[in-house]
Amino acid sequence: MWVITYKNSLNASAHILRVALRLFAAKGYDATTTLRIAKAADVSEGLIFRHFGSKQGLLEAILAQLLQRMQQLLGPILMETEPRRVIEKYLALPFEIPESEYDYWQLQFRLKWDPAYFQPEKLKPLKDKLTETYRTLGYADPELEAQLLIQVTDGVATDLLRKQIADPVAYRSFVLSTFSPR
Repeated sequence: MWVITYKNSLNASAHILRVALRLFAAKGYDATTTLRIAKAADVSEGLIFRHFGSKQGLLEAILAQLLQRMQQLLGPILMETEPRRVIEKYLALPFEIPESEYDYWQLQFRLKWDPAYFQPEKLKPLKDKLTETYRTLGYADPELEAQLLIQVTDGVATDLLRKQIADPVAYRSFVLSTFSPR
């Protein structure tokens, strides 16, 4: 095995994180060993442990990156003050995730089925914002409306990640026209 050497540990860490993310997203966390990551990254398994301590530490580093990305995406929605724009921005969100980021979101969708990693409280600010938005717009049951919108958007995002939507541009228009308040 040819082992890549790095002049600084930041480059090695970033490389290992990219490879681990790709494998965790494709194969799942439990099915991916540190040995498989080391081979795919062309580094020693010991280097992974030196940088991250454990496979769990590696996953936690990736999840920290995912949380940053999630905050960047949700920030404009949470800061929006015009109710209709809140909903429109949220509906458009899955369509604005660049394909280069899909591994992060595929990993998130995989982990939401694992009780150890599913953390619905992370979405509480979003659900609260959507609930308040529907309340402001005069909907009869704003909490259920918010929950439905989250579920619809989750399904759309899943199909986009799986590349199950033939024409994302047309589908985005359909979703926005169907679920945006009138």
